[in-house]
Amino acid sequence: MARKKKQLIFENIEVIDAGARGKTVAKAPDGRVIFLTNTVPGDIVDIRTGKKRKAYFEGTAIKFHKYSDKRTEPACDHFEHCGGCKWQNMAYEHQLAYKENEVTNNLIRIGHLELPEVTPILGCEKTYFYRNKMEFSFSNSRWLTLEEINSDQEIDNRNAFGFHIAGMWDKILDIEKCHLQEDPSNQIRNFVKAYGLEHNLEFFNPREQSGFLRTMMIRTSSTGEIMIVFQLFEEQKENRENLLNALADKFPEITSLQYVINSKANDTLYDQDIILFKGRDHIFEEMEGLKFKIGPKSFYQTNSTQAYELYKITRDFAGLTGNETVYDFYTGTGTIAQFVAKQAGKVIGVEAVPDAIKDAKLNAQFNNINNVEFYAGDMKDVFNDQFIKKHGKADVIITDPPRDGMHKNVVAKILEIAPKRIVYVSCNSATQARDLALMKDAYKIVKTQAVDMFPQTHHVENVVLLELK
Repeated sequence: MARKKKQLIFENIEVIDAGARGKTVAKAPDGRVIFLTNTVPGDIVDIRTGKKRKAYFEGTAIKFHKYSDKRTEPACDHFEHCGGCKWQNMAYEHQLAYKENEVTNNLIRIGHLELPEVTPILGCEKTYFYRNKMEFSFSNSRWLTLEEINSDQEIDNRNAFGFHIAGMWDKILDIEKCHLQEDPSNQIRNFVKAYGLEHNLEFFNPREQSGFLRTMMIRTSSTGEIMIVFQLFEEQKENRENLLNALADKFPEITSLQYVINSKANDTLYDQDIILFKGRDHIFEEMEGLKFKIGPKSFYQTNSTQAYELYKITRDFAGLTGNETVYDFYTGTGTIAQFVAKQAGKVIGVEAVPDAIKDAKLNAQFNNINNVEFYAGDMKDVFNDQFIKKHGKADVIITDPPRDGMHKNVVAKILEIAPKRIVYVSCNSATQARDLALMKDAYKIVKTQAVDMFPQTHHVENVVLLELK
């Protein structure tokens, strides 16, 4: 029999900081760090430890002696159980301060970088209902609260339609109202759930890999268009048609209604054939008169309003005069490339996802932009001597890599061609700092600007301008 790990209790501990991945930070009497999930900096609490590591503890506050003045009342009834918006209990001005501090600390501590005066973080005007894409999961094994488990009440209906509980791949938190996406998102989700229950449609069982209703994605755009994509585990023609027709009749404003029959073990869409049921197979996003076609598999920043602010900062940092050759690395569907194209001589975009490059090329045609080119492939393979010979050395490089940052070979090649300016957009300032450290002998940091794309969460973007020394 495995030995149960001993839990420790620490009393009257002050929570002193916000750390990585949305956790808060306290210190044990022996000086070791304690990472917490249910507190706000400034709280004074008793802590029960869970995992114990050599250098730190993980714990939970079990008693509050004093509540922090940084606290605020969460807007969402699901806050304590849903892991999506872990900072809802912290006032927004303090969320911004901790995000800005994290970015600055990472650049200094990890990159050992010399920073100019840091531009204050750009916050969101809308701190709720800002997402343009949400994905919800069906399950016939709804997550139960401790009160429900301990009660004598018999629970007949275990169907749920909402979000995965953190760390429990097979348990779904049933959602009544989510504060992340504007209506009619909540109305659509609640209608679909009620229809499924009324018509005895089978909600998915992830352990047995059985059922009918699996997931639903809602995409919206700033132009008011709506896309719905269902994943159904198996084909049930009559049930499918009745459900989709009922949804289309109830919400005639839906622009695109699509579905996929996905019976494989995971629910990723990217290797699936998506079938159009009604409307068109895409919606449009718009920015400064530019139109961007968004399909079920397209990548687009999930906060449309703040994406515009992010791209304006990126364009401003690039300092284009109309003649430059610009490389746009990790271009996605080419949004940044097209956004800066009017101020550039030509823009060359590279992206690893072929479908994204198809969208980028189509978007350029829609927008009558003729000075952009797009290439699909792994950045470390595409960005080589032949690429540079064909397109010429870049005057400016804009790079917006995924969370892992840039491959070291890409950084080395950038240093080899030595563009005058580099604008590095990052969703992970830790890997950004690592990459910038490799370039600090050749480049100086001129500007750095954090941008909050995801209020109520710990996530933050950062834009850095580098100039050749």
